[in-house]
Amino acid sequence: MTEANATAYTPESFRHRIPVVGAFHDTIAITKRNIISLRRNPRFFMFTMVQPVIFVILFRYVFGGALASTLGGVPYVDYLMPGIFAQTVTFGAITTGISMATDVQSGVLERFRSLPMARSGVLTGRTTADLMRNILVIILISGVGFAVGFRIHTNWAMFFCALLLVLFWAYALSWVFSLVGLALKDPETTQAASFPIIAPLVFASSAFVPVSTMPSWLQGWATYQPVSVTVSAARALCLGGPTASFLLQSLAWCTGIILVCAPLAVRVYRRAV
Repeated sequence: MTEANATAYTPESFRHRIPVVGAFHDTIAITKRNIISLRRNPRFFMFTMVQPVIFVILFRYVFGGALASTLGGVPYVDYLMPGIFAQTVTFGAITTGISMATDVQSGVLERFRSLPMARSGVLTGRTTADLMRNILVIILISGVGFAVGFRIHTNWAMFFCALLLVLFWAYALSWVFSLVGLALKDPETTQAASFPIIAPLVFASSAFVPVSTMPSWLQGWATYQPVSVTVSAARALCLGGPTASFLLQSLAWCTGIILVCAPLAVRVYRRAV
């Protein structure tokens, strides 16, 4: 075999000849880079963990007594925890947008574009790293929830399915905020623009109170928007009751968001720097 042929069949050349293989390796590399960055900023990681714990304690002990009578005998903490899971990962998605905008502003993405890397690998690496962070946050919140009285009314398999559904929603939403961060290119502007997106999703939902307690003009939105159907599906998996309709709606929302926002994010990334 000649020297030219030997070079042609190296693992590195094979990696670049097949785009899917190259994109997979680039995703792993960027995921590791983002996880290392998070590990080197322990104060940020600590505060992202503290915030959901505060929400659990506040809602459990401040609002629980006032809302218990509206739940038909279900303990408020059992009703609350699926909403807390969804609320936490929804607010946490802002981090994805801020991180992406920071990378644009600092010139990191410009450096990535100068390398022989798949464009999608940079974005999937970012969203995958944030998924890993959300897994740790969900584990922590679950422990705190059980400590303050949360109990599963179905079984452990259904509970884990509920957590997987919430993580799927988190992953879908991270693509939305990747797009926002790339489009705005400024961390402060991204943070300011994210709240008007998140507030109607979280607070006008079934996360903390039944939709039936809301004004009639708000109930249509609160019933069918993605946070509500995800919370309702997770709640049904944890507490029992009709599940299929909410589960299918949530899966449809998450899949649709990824199918729309992921290609848009890659397109905007090509023009962001």
